[in-house]
Amino acid sequence: MAEAVADDARTAADEYVVDARRDRLVIFASTLGTVFEWYDFFIYGTLAAVIGKQFFPTGNETAQFLLSLASFAVGFGFRPVGAALFGVLGDRLGRKYTFLVTITLMGIATAAVGLVPSFAAIGVAAPVILVLLRVLQGLALGGEYGGAAIYVAEHAPANKRGFYTSFIQAGVIGGFLLSVAVVLVSSRFVDQASWEAWGWRIPFLFSIVLLAVSLWVRLKLKESPVFQAMKAAGKTARAPLRESFRGWQRTKRILVALFGVAAGLTVIWYTAQFQALYFLQNALRVEDNSARLIIGVAAAISMFWFILFGWLSDRIGRKPPIVVGYVLTIILLFPLFHWMASAANPELTVAMERNPVTVQGVNCAYNPFLTRQATPCGRALDLLTRRGIAYTFVEAPGWTGDNYQVRIGPNPVNAEDPAQLEPALTAAGYRLEKAVPSMASALKVVLAIVVIGFLSGMTYGPVAALLVELFPARVRYTSLSVPYHIGTGYFGGFLPFISQYIVARTGDPFSGLWYTVGVVAMALIVTLIGLPETSGKQLD
Repeated sequence: MAEAVADDARTAADEYVVDARRDRLVIFASTLGTVFEWYDFFIYGTLAAVIGKQFFPTGNETAQFLLSLASFAVGFGFRPVGAALFGVLGDRLGRKYTFLVTITLMGIATAAVGLVPSFAAIGVAAPVILVLLRVLQGLALGGEYGGAAIYVAEHAPANKRGFYTSFIQAGVIGGFLLSVAVVLVSSRFVDQASWEAWGWRIPFLFSIVLLAVSLWVRLKLKESPVFQAMKAAGKTARAPLRESFRGWQRTKRILVALFGVAAGLTVIWYTAQFQALYFLQNALRVEDNSARLIIGVAAAISMFWFILFGWLSDRIGRKPPIVVGYVLTIILLFPLFHWMASAANPELTVAMERNPVTVQGVNCAYNPFLTRQATPCGRALDLLTRRGIAYTFVEAPGWTGDNYQVRIGPNPVNAEDPAQLEPALTAAGYRLEKAVPSMASALKVVLAIVVIGFLSGMTYGPVAALLVELFPARVRYTSLSVPYHIGTGYFGGFLPFISQYIVARTGDPFSGLWYTVGVVAMALIVTLIGLPETSGKQLD
């Protein structure tokens, strides 16, 4: 009798039954949930600047912004914990019910952010509560992606697995796009003062509506056929986390998935979205809503690349697009951002070329988290950084004490005094007010970001199918989720903070890109050496 049950289970798992209506519902429900859950997660990053003012009022805008990005990164830091927790539940209890729990937790935590009083109302308790809610968001997201990707892949035929799961990848972009769209629409209904006082809460509270819709759709789903087959055969894992790391071969695949796949694809993705957004808003002085609109349009176009390369990976394999995407990213990233700079704010770019700001001196240490810098040179750098002015530091051999000099082009200026610094910058062609690019300039910027999105699609589109195929069904949820969320949580989640910190410390708006290039170079080496081809593999 037991053998008959096992045979029936293997048949259920191995023989794909064509059911177009079921497949459409599976893809739609899983993707929609992914869109909503990533919306919940990304809305915080989209509103990082205003959140910094509300919860981290240091008197230093640079420090406020960096602290808000650090709390944004906290959610990413807890994603691996959520991956381990919900991965184990997914491998033991099932795919469907696990990601129902994750999306409920995410929706409630996000809506709660919109209800937390500001620092002005309850003091230090405000940022503490905010960080705790980010922890809950991180835990929830740690279980979402793996569940959705596995659920779709385990319903898909082997020759369409990349195409089916590519919609999950596009859903991540969709979540970011929805967050930008809701912020743009919400901000149109209130003036700037009201927006910063209370209007920013609207996108967070909107999460309740999204949660209701997502639960309604996902409750229509049944458990995946592969998990049903394992359960019927009594083959589910009792200790998925321990079993995932049993033996060198399984451990090696997890390490390759972490350092070769998750780390590389995620820094490209976050560079295309958040790094580009902050680059436009801060370094290029583009008006905030204009920058969000540019990023939103580029993201909408870029969704197509994820589906294209997911589909293509069913034909040419999973590994080739990822490798080529990594190589092209290393080659093209800096030129694309320089192109973006020349298009978004050409007057500022010309001023930087004709009248570069140079700093020469000693004791020029600069800490962006301090309200007041310790030395005169540090205070000068602080003023430059707050205004988004790029500068180059020049060594000063033989100088002593606190001597320093700031030059705008050939002309020295007292950079510690805003009353002298700002007129000098204006006279040199630097536009300090936020600029709205012309339509032609905006389209050039969109094109540059779409190209970065193309690179992201090459590296991200095939990955859900690849990771599902890489690990055995018994421990698939855990083995996939843990490396993916460590890679994306730490390498990608900390990218906005690390890159902006590098920019603040160096004064070079392009310097943060070195973090992306370095991680991608590491991922390329690991992928070339350790990643096997999995396309077309029959799922056990």
